[in-house]
Amino acid sequence: MVILGLITLALFVVFLGFYLTDPRRMINGFLFNLFFCSFLAFCGYVGLTSGNRIFMIIAIIPFVFLLFISTFGLFALSIGLFLNGRILMKKESRRFSNSLTLISGIFLLVLFLLRTINPERFLSAEFRSLYAGASLIIVYFFLHLTNFLTAYFLYQFNKPKYNQDFIIVLGSGLINDKVPPLLASRINKAIDFYWKQANAAFPPILLFSGGQGPDENLPEAEAMQKYAIEKGIPSEHTLTETRSVNTFQNMLFSKQIMDSVKGSEYNSIFTTNNFHLFRASLYAKMAGLKSQGIGSKTAFYYWPNAMIREYIAIVVMQRKRHTIVVGTIVGFSVLLTVISLLVL
Repeated sequence: MVILGLITLALFVVFLGFYLTDPRRMINGFLFNLFFCSFLAFCGYVGLTSGNRIFMIIAIIPFVFLLFISTFGLFALSIGLFLNGRILMKKESRRFSNSLTLISGIFLLVLFLLRTINPERFLSAEFRSLYAGASLIIVYFFLHLTNFLTAYFLYQFNKPKYNQDFIIVLGSGLINDKVPPLLASRINKAIDFYWKQANAAFPPILLFSGGQGPDENLPEAEAMQKYAIEKGIPSEHTLTETRSVNTFQNMLFSKQIMDSVKGSEYNSIFTTNNFHLFRASLYAKMAGLKSQGIGSKTAFYYWPNAMIREYIAIVVMQRKRHTIVVGTIVGFSVLLTVISLLVL
């Protein structure tokens, strides 16, 4: 018990060190998950060996829950995704980008059926390594998704200090040259922080970042700036960045403007929707910004589909790493299959 407790404490210290150094890391999710699993094991061991019936029941509950999730979790989640996709299609347009929850629900349902049927028993022995390789790839991405979600939730607790020189407001597209509700929530979040800091210390500069799309008659940043001024922000406390067409450029071009105004010594944060917060922080890091982010709330029905998009984007960002891992698994599986065929 002492050894398990020390391991749990050590894992927590390591996680805390990484998180406090820079919360914009995927490894933070992995380290927290390691700590949490170790903590559950420690609590379970203490509860089961305590001799107290109440403690024993409490210790068993998490493991019963995990057993339920491992047995029926895929089916329950697939049903939930189907229902969410139906709601999203009703409230939003029937675009492909809004159908990700439906596609994910179908994928999870297929996985549930495959696990129930167990097609491996129908394969000859020499081809089972290919099935094992495919299963290992699914497990790999499941663990990666778990680490991403944990890192995402941990990042939501980020609370910047009221000493910012700039607040970067990330664009998300105009509708009929007007600021839509999704983008308005980002601007409102920046405005709220602006007034809180102005009352506590000094007013920051709001830097609106967004270029002009092919279907827009003005740069997005200018429409955002106009919206903020109409909400009471002094125009002299605003700047615009009108060249960017994606989040990385938002960060890179905004950094160039802030460098030209303040040099290399300044504090900055950015605002976006909470589902986009963690990925935007990774782009800020890639652009050389120390900026942390704050997120505006998103309608719950919209959140699952948005998070699936975010995860796909994260996988694409880290495609070299995933290609190496998946390629290694596939190569090893194929090698085992070839060896089995030659031997048999």
